[in-house]
Amino acid sequence: MELPILSLILFSPLVLGLILLFVPSEPVQIPQRTAFVFSLVPFFFSLWMLARFDPSIGELQLTETVSWMPTLGITYSLGVDGFSIWLILLTTLLTPVVILGSWTDIRKRVKEFLFFMLVLEWGMLGALVAVDLFLFFMFWELMLFPMAFVLGIWGGPRRYYATIKFVLYTMAGSALMLVAMLYLVLAHAKTGTLTFDIVTLYDTPLSRLEETLLFWAFAIAFFIKVPMVPLHTWLPDAHTEAPTGGSVDLAGVLLKMGTYAFLRFAIPLFPHAAEDAFPIVIAISVVGIVYGAMVAYPQPDMKRLVAYSSVSHMGFVMLGLYAFDVTGITGSVLQMINHGLTTGGLFILIGFIYDRTHTRQIADYGGVWTVVPIFSVLFLIVTLGSIGLPGTNGFVGEFMILLGAFRNHPWAVAVATTGVVLGAAYMLTMYKHVVFGPLKNAANETLADLNLREVIAVAPIVLLIFWIGVYPKPFLARIEPTVEVLLSRLERAGATLYLADRSPAADEPERVAAR
Repeated sequence: MELPILSLILFSPLVLGLILLFVPSEPVQIPQRTAFVFSLVPFFFSLWMLARFDPSIGELQLTETVSWMPTLGITYSLGVDGFSIWLILLTTLLTPVVILGSWTDIRKRVKEFLFFMLVLEWGMLGALVAVDLFLFFMFWELMLFPMAFVLGIWGGPRRYYATIKFVLYTMAGSALMLVAMLYLVLAHAKTGTLTFDIVTLYDTPLSRLEETLLFWAFAIAFFIKVPMVPLHTWLPDAHTEAPTGGSVDLAGVLLKMGTYAFLRFAIPLFPHAAEDAFPIVIAISVVGIVYGAMVAYPQPDMKRLVAYSSVSHMGFVMLGLYAFDVTGITGSVLQMINHGLTTGGLFILIGFIYDRTHTRQIADYGGVWTVVPIFSVLFLIVTLGSIGLPGTNGFVGEFMILLGAFRNHPWAVAVATTGVVLGAAYMLTMYKHVVFGPLKNAANETLADLNLREVIAVAPIVLLIFWIGVYPKPFLARIEPTVEVLLSRLERAGATLYLADRSPAADEPERVAAR
């Protein structure tokens, strides 16, 4: 009997987190070192999962199914495909990075903070591996509580306001999704089968009105999590007030749950409604790209600037998803990983310099290149990855998104490209004011450069920035087959307005007729 690798990945953070509670709290190095070692366990399990994953198969793999509540049609069902495999690895990689990066950032209730970070990892992994709709919803909600505790206990001066705002936004979206989920399951029960299995629910017979209403109920919940304009206002406050570890997990993984859920639920469950919604989604995506970039530029706080940059970057991800094209969707999935790496790297580096200066105001810096050269070099690499310099990971993802979306949305791509230019403007301007020029603060002359622990924390992110930028094939090869399966499912459902497997010349008459 093969070991249930997905269950091992899923439950190891929870079990090890509970064990951590019995570790002595003082000295703080004991729970810190213990939590770091514990966080490596799910990462190694995820590498084992990657080794067993067949890149040529686009369907769910390594599936596990156990009857849980048979009278309600609920099962404990797990699976992984090209949409989730890299997000799982990103989640298990960022947790040890967060723990190393928070070594000096968290000074009170250290053990409890580390426990909540492991529980948060459990919730995020559960949402990524669940292929039962009830199980997914359970983990979708479970993610909320450890993040709320991290933000509310270890956050900044306005942490309570940011926490309440984060919880209210997320709960409002979840309420809509819960109602739509129950309606969908009961609609499918009319066929004679009561089930929460996602793949089975893909074939639920629905009227066009039902499909449209259910799609938007799911979509709004996912828009909040992404977040999409105008449902984004909770994000800058949450990022600004969150501790470094909270910001890294929030930007690195939690935001991707919304875009991932579109691929897993909203689009395949409601293909016609998803297709009908393309003008609205594309418009919101482009507005988010430009708006996020324009608002990020004048921000005086480094964390707030990076937070608004996330609004812009996630707009690119949504644009790629709605390309309905192999290249665009593949680039979008890759860009989820890229954003998690670069934005997570930016937040952790900003956290390192904040520990030394206790300020995130850009105006308080300047001329630190000669004082902290290791920090400056690593900050430059992650910044260039964020703006998509050729040779870094951001370039590959953004280029594929724009290329894939151009066929069906040329004007949207033309406007969205301005977001690339604006992104370079605000990120490089921030870097220039922080790192170059004369020293603006005499206290910065004695800053200590990054130590070995801090370099080790950032090193995996820097390595992956260059790896994906130079040789993305191993990543793309595991995403593309699943994208093709999704597009084939849309085609079989009759949502054929945009098809990526035909040349523009061959299918132009059919597309015109369809329009």
